[in-house]
Amino acid sequence: MPKVLISDQLSPAAVQIFRERGVLVDIKTGLSKDELKSTIANYDGLAIRSATKVTADVLAEAKNLKVIGRAGIGVDNVDIPAATAHGVVVMNTPHGNAITTAEHAVAMMFALAREIPAANASTQAGKWEKNRFMGVELTGKTLGIIGCGNIGSIVADRAKGLRMKVVAYDPYLSPERAIELGVEKLDLADLFRRADVITLHTPLTPQTKNIIDAAALEKMKKGVRIINCARGGLIDETALKAALESGHVAGAALDVFDVEPAKENLLFGHDRLVATPHLGASTTEAQENVALQVAEQMADYLMSGAITNAINMPSISADDATRMKPWIKLSEQLGLFAGQLTETSIASVEILYEGDVGEMNIKALTQAALAGLLKPALSDVNMVNAPVIAKDRGIAVSEVRRPQQGVYDSYIQLTVTSERQTRSVAGTIFANGVPRIINVKGIPTDAELSSHMLYVTNEDKPGFIGKLGTVLGDAKVNIASFNLGRNAPGADAIALVSVDGPVPDTVLEHIRAIPLVKQAKALRF
Repeated sequence: MPKVLISDQLSPAAVQIFRERGVLVDIKTGLSKDELKSTIANYDGLAIRSATKVTADVLAEAKNLKVIGRAGIGVDNVDIPAATAHGVVVMNTPHGNAITTAEHAVAMMFALAREIPAANASTQAGKWEKNRFMGVELTGKTLGIIGCGNIGSIVADRAKGLRMKVVAYDPYLSPERAIELGVEKLDLADLFRRADVITLHTPLTPQTKNIIDAAALEKMKKGVRIINCARGGLIDETALKAALESGHVAGAALDVFDVEPAKENLLFGHDRLVATPHLGASTTEAQENVALQVAEQMADYLMSGAITNAINMPSISADDATRMKPWIKLSEQLGLFAGQLTETSIASVEILYEGDVGEMNIKALTQAALAGLLKPALSDVNMVNAPVIAKDRGIAVSEVRRPQQGVYDSYIQLTVTSERQTRSVAGTIFANGVPRIINVKGIPTDAELSSHMLYVTNEDKPGFIGKLGTVLGDAKVNIASFNLGRNAPGADAIALVSVDGPVPDTVLEHIRAIPLVKQAKALRF
């Protein structure tokens, strides 16, 4: 019988689920790292919350471990690459605490508007400072939501019930979904300019790091109130402190901080700050929900091989895994290719499966393509939750199967329609099992994708290749392979260049300055 270690506090009902499904359970909470390392080899599964740190050296001792289940959404305490390298599936429960987090953001908004924490402290200190605490009404105010996915959309719904006007910034929110939610979609600068209250509900990615910085704060209304119940690092805390002290920001309510646990912080002690210790998911209902969900998911995997809400594995059967592996990789790379080139909100995605690949479990392939497509903007997206995220953002996804019609036995074509354009990219698997790109925007090519690539579109005129090679050579960027394609002589052309390392932004600017170049972008795979 499989055996699971529960190393953080979980509901007794979760323990019962394991036992009812034939899984042995040991409960050992509060283990030190050395204690966890010495015992982890005895278990097939590890159920955790946020306290247990599953590091690479812990995983090195986990000789029999098959699955880690995180009761909650964040997996920062699990070394995902190390788990993958050791063949360990990592699962989470991405939607169990959405309502709780949204409600906490609304509670923080009220606390700011009516200065409840300061008024409470004053009154309990024996003061009666009725005239000191002059709040503001939320009715009629404009709430700006940055990130209108699952949690953000719940906040929008609650805010409309408060008779607030709701505006939202989210690159993946389609106009149709915005209408359905009853929110006005804005770009970030307009949201900063119009919002009376701003609340953050976006993951922390390189693109969203310090999304509220000094420049952003300057664009906001005087007297704006800011709430962050998402992730530390979305707000430049130094810039926020200066804006609070100047009075430009009337108040801030933070549940998350750059460094946690936040035993000290430069914002602490400010009379217009409301702070809570990362309580977004801390309700009885949410904790119970995520505990039950993770127990069910882990038991299903250990007893039947079913995979649900996996961070690092697709939802496919064991029999299909070997045959589908290269096609899954191709699907994700096609998505990554398109996602890194798409800078406006996506309206629809069509995935064409031609030939034998259409007879496979295309649901898993579609999930892989969507995960790749959304990953550049959403760091926590995976093959399982990608369809849900796409649906939350109103992205229409369609799949087409058809018999072989061209020269390739099988291929996959991904077509993405955004606010500005429609772009397609196609690929296939050669006999050596390596994915290759065979068509971009209708232009034939033949390129194996590498970790670092340069994508250039240009007019097909003499001199371009030499100038591009000179720019890269002068910058000491080594070319590993160079693949070209064009519609017709003198028409549009593309270059896919594999290089040995990242292409610096300064080099990209020099490439874009080459005559005939229409677009140049560095890609990562």
